[in-house]
Amino acid sequence: MSEVLNLTKELILRPSITTDDAGCQLLIAQRLQRAGFRCEHLRFGEVDNLWATHGEGEPTLVFLGHTDVVPPGPREAWTSDPFVPEIRDGVLYGRGAADMKGSVAAFVIALERFVAAHPQHRGRVALLLTSDEEGDAIDGVRRVADVFRERGEQIDWCVTGEPSSKAKLGDLLRVGRRGTLSATLLVRGIQGHVAYPEKARNPIHQAMPALAELAARRWDDGYESFPPTSLQISNINAGTGANNVIPGELRVLFNLRYNPNWRAAQLEHECETVLRAHGLDYQVQWHRGGEPFFTPEGPLRATAREVLATFAGDAPEESTGGGTSDARFIAPLGAQCIEIGPVNASIHKVDEHVSVADLEALPELYLALIGRMLL
Repeated sequence: MSEVLNLTKELILRPSITTDDAGCQLLIAQRLQRAGFRCEHLRFGEVDNLWATHGEGEPTLVFLGHTDVVPPGPREAWTSDPFVPEIRDGVLYGRGAADMKGSVAAFVIALERFVAAHPQHRGRVALLLTSDEEGDAIDGVRRVADVFRERGEQIDWCVTGEPSSKAKLGDLLRVGRRGTLSATLLVRGIQGHVAYPEKARNPIHQAMPALAELAARRWDDGYESFPPTSLQISNINAGTGANNVIPGELRVLFNLRYNPNWRAAQLEHECETVLRAHGLDYQVQWHRGGEPFFTPEGPLRATAREVLATFAGDAPEESTGGGTSDARFIAPLGAQCIEIGPVNASIHKVDEHVSVADLEALPELYLALIGRMLL
């Protein structure tokens, strides 16, 4: 059994449901220390973060990942125990197999092999792991990035192992991500009897035109390889449950996924301008999940394209699609960020899995990337 398969299985055995690392990072740190890495444990609140480095000076190439996983859901829905790795027909099953314990294991194996073969490599190679990517992402990489900023820590290139491939390993290269901005909106009215609307003020009726305007707005026409900015209303709640009571409050949740045409503060201003224009009595709480980032053409992107083409057989699609990742916290430090990982078809699903062949190819893929950037 290969090293990467063994390590992935060891990690899956640890039920590291966010934000509990369940010992994954300690296991990895012990391995990397034996390989000559300096390991620093950065714990904030209930979140574990590991920063492991090898070498000195510039440039710095960082591999970024997370050891936490989403809950498995009903265990009886799984064909086998989600935290007992099982191979069936050349496929490894288990929670985190694809997202992203397989990539983390591949990082470790690639790093061990690289420093063993090239102990005097130029610059630094590093691994940054968190147990708070699938959760609120407050005390994970976001917090570590603040520490790096205070230290003046320089990161030139960052490779995130999020499962990005679509049909086969290496067929997609993620070169950016949209920003995410969430709102919890409270619209206040006056409760009353539906037969006497003149004595009440219906917050649903008042809010509908404003919400319709926000939902229908064309925010922009996209940005390079980014799609247009989108606002989606995800929840609306009001009323007492009775059909003869005008509610006193309306609560609305909505989210914007936006491209580099915008920053969160600008979108907040635009949305509140609409709410005020419709005369609403409201309050809104904003949560800035992360600004968009984009890696233009340069050494990292060009090298990754060449490496992926050798594994996939064709040049990869270069995309900024999908949700978001922890790279959104590293990019503002001045780093060029890309994402390369296994096929993402099963992530967060029952019977999450990764092809054993893809898993065993991943360390060589990452090793080729390191070699081209640091040798």
